[in-house]
Amino acid sequence: MRLFLAILLACGLSSVAVGQEWTRFHGPNGQGRVEGVTVPATWSAGNYAWTTDLPGIGNSSPTLWGNLLFVMSANPDDATRYLLCYDADSGKELWRKSHESRPHHLHNRNSYASCTPACDAERVYFAWSSDDETTLVALDHSGQQVWEKSLGPWVSQHGFGTSPAVYDGIVYLNANQEGEQLPAGVEPGQSFLYAFDAAKGTELWRLPCESSKLSYSVPCVVTNRGGEKELVCTSTSEGMFAVDPKTGEMTWNLDVFEQRTVSSPIAAGGMLFGSTGSGGGGNYLVAIKPGDSPEEAYRVKGLVPYVPTSVADDELMYLFNDKGIVSAMELATGEIVWQERIGGEFSGSPILIGNRILMVNDAGEALVLKAGREFELLGKTSLGQQTRATPAVANGMIFFRTDSKLLCLPGEKT
Repeated sequence: MRLFLAILLACGLSSVAVGQEWTRFHGPNGQGRVEGVTVPATWSAGNYAWTTDLPGIGNSSPTLWGNLLFVMSANPDDATRYLLCYDADSGKELWRKSHESRPHHLHNRNSYASCTPACDAERVYFAWSSDDETTLVALDHSGQQVWEKSLGPWVSQHGFGTSPAVYDGIVYLNANQEGEQLPAGVEPGQSFLYAFDAAKGTELWRLPCESSKLSYSVPCVVTNRGGEKELVCTSTSEGMFAVDPKTGEMTWNLDVFEQRTVSSPIAAGGMLFGSTGSGGGGNYLVAIKPGDSPEEAYRVKGLVPYVPTSVADDELMYLFNDKGIVSAMELATGEIVWQERIGGEFSGSPILIGNRILMVNDAGEALVLKAGREFELLGKTSLGQQTRATPAVANGMIFFRTDSKLLCLPGEKT
């Protein structure tokens, strides 16, 4: 059965529906929401359909097309990247492509394989960088390289961590780099939002962006009330902004973010949402009311996410603060309905599976919460290893990535 995501919004804005496959970071169109299946409250090792070891380690989340599961990993000693494909039914490795690199500076929570691949019916797209080279590569489903793009140096304090997105035959990459707080003698990076022809790798356009604080935001596609598609992204320098996905022309932007934008945008309840923050705090979330003249509807300060991307149902957004606080927020007003400390730290992002929320903390503990107006923690299960990746859901199965393993858990039909 195909799972479809279609979020219809009162103001005429809608997120673009994508089919059953989990084709990018945070699932269909980056919204992290699936129907027709749910996650068990708890499970044991014997419940997994399969588990398999990965070469190296990484934070890359799995993506799927049909029975093909794609993920990235890396050797933590020499920075060799592994582009990997597995049979989603059995966990068997189908192919592996290695790309040599060299060690370079990373934040202690980052990895040499933090990019989540994007995929479509023909190809899979991976990105990574060293200090002097940023690479975007397309492989067909048999692992043969179709094209490769060299995008120049990558300048940051924390290393590479963004991911591509593919929509309607175009691959998008938010290559927004550091321009502030750099070591003496280091020039600011050159920041662009790129669009490439998915089949040929031809650059279709690039939107120059100001380099201030690094952004890892992955764009999503929405349909505005005029029926036109818009590519929506976030960054410190451009704020919340939208571009024509075919031409790269910026259609609007609101300068609403003061710190880094690591999370990705969410479209829900007739609005667009993004968050900003830092490891030292000062986080806040902004709700944008779209239209002919988009405007800020409200903002919520305090215990909101810096790194995790949020998830929403039709009425509430669920905010997982990096330090282990989860909140339910009214989409219409920003009012906090409930807020609880559930422990641990969070780098991955929550997903809404039916009426349950699945979130995995950095220690590798999977938490299942009931979605709704009252807090209810249904269960906790250890995955056996730390992780900073986001689970994937496709074909009734839930796929986890820990530092060096893949695990496949059957979901429960609804």
